[in-house]
Amino acid sequence: MGKAELLVPASSLEVLKIAVRYGADAVYIGGQAYGLRAKARNFSGEEMSEGIRFAHERGVKVYVTVNIIAHNDDLPGVEEYLKELEVRKPDALIIADPGVFSLARRICPRIPVHISTQANNTNYETARFWQELGASRIVTARELSLAEIALLREKLSTRMEIETFVHGAMCISYSGRCLLSSFMAGRDANRGECTHPCRWKYAVAEETRPGEYMPVYENERGTFLFHSRDLCMIDHMEELLAAGIDSFKIEGRMKSALYVASVTRAYRIAMDECGRDPLLYRSRLSWYRQQVSECTHRPFTTGFFFGKPDKEAQVYGNPADEVSGYEKEAVYLGFAEKIKKDGSFCLTQRNKFRTGEEIEVMKPDGRDLTARVIRITGEDGNDKESAPHAKEKLIVKLDKPVEPYDILRRREAGTGAC
Repeated sequence: MGKAELLVPASSLEVLKIAVRYGADAVYIGGQAYGLRAKARNFSGEEMSEGIRFAHERGVKVYVTVNIIAHNDDLPGVEEYLKELEVRKPDALIIADPGVFSLARRICPRIPVHISTQANNTNYETARFWQELGASRIVTARELSLAEIALLREKLSTRMEIETFVHGAMCISYSGRCLLSSFMAGRDANRGECTHPCRWKYAVAEETRPGEYMPVYENERGTFLFHSRDLCMIDHMEELLAAGIDSFKIEGRMKSALYVASVTRAYRIAMDECGRDPLLYRSRLSWYRQQVSECTHRPFTTGFFFGKPDKEAQVYGNPADEVSGYEKEAVYLGFAEKIKKDGSFCLTQRNKFRTGEEIEVMKPDGRDLTARVIRITGEDGNDKESAPHAKEKLIVKLDKPVEPYDILRRREAGTGAC
């Protein structure tokens, strides 16, 4: 079994730095256009340059998404954007559209190109086609089994890398080629504007009974026709490594810093321990599972890795709470941004906490320390009993030592969000 790359999403410069600190080998990000997550905060040009510099100084790669399915009126802007990326020098571009690929090879030929899952990469001849054109990696379609991926590895040159999603949200449509958002909201999912209508509530109406809505699956909160489960392969590191996958990809370019830190740390430790000692890895499965469950997620599935799943393995129809089946166990409070000489630290508050409260400090090495909040000070220097306002700048002192990028969270099953 070889060593695989751990590839982690980042919605912002802050999340990129957290991903790097918590164990990513590579991070994928988007600019403010031409990627498939227009609703993510994404990176300005200056932030992208800073993020690439920060990552490269720590031996971590940065890949930039340019993976829209382009229309004619997109192409002039794509050309200008590619010229900017040539200057910023990310480690690779993630591209789905053959036209965008052609522009990239002409405008920035020194930047490697990875072929997005959006391009429906389901067989080794497709991979060879892209390799002959100059691509260095394919991102496999989510519909492939482990056996199919292993055959890809067997048939392909080692110069063609294989990247595969191993954790995060699934899509109800084949390789993400969904038209629901365009049809229902006028926003094109294939150009980065998905409104996620597959997560909405639905019922059936019969044409002669206007106003009567009949649930397909009876539930007091509505009906959940689509609602894919979340992919989770934390239990299957040995099988993933044996298949010859070069890069394990986490989904989530719209997720919070706590989500990225929790999932990255869990997969980093699981991958390292599995590579060193599979018996140790197997003995620690319950810890890995707990870690990836710390943040908001849907019920987990192994997707298509072990064969085509039945509907029970793909979707859920009986939501566990008011937010359509999401499960969550921790609330994100913020992270230590700058440590002062007295051990206090700067923090941008994300959820309310109070002086005297016991919280948890999450560290990149796998430790979680219970700590008491000794003091909270506002920007004006005055003490505060609590921090109720989101994004408030604070100085915080705990009764335990804190290092830069340590994350503060509260265990609070069933409430809050990550």
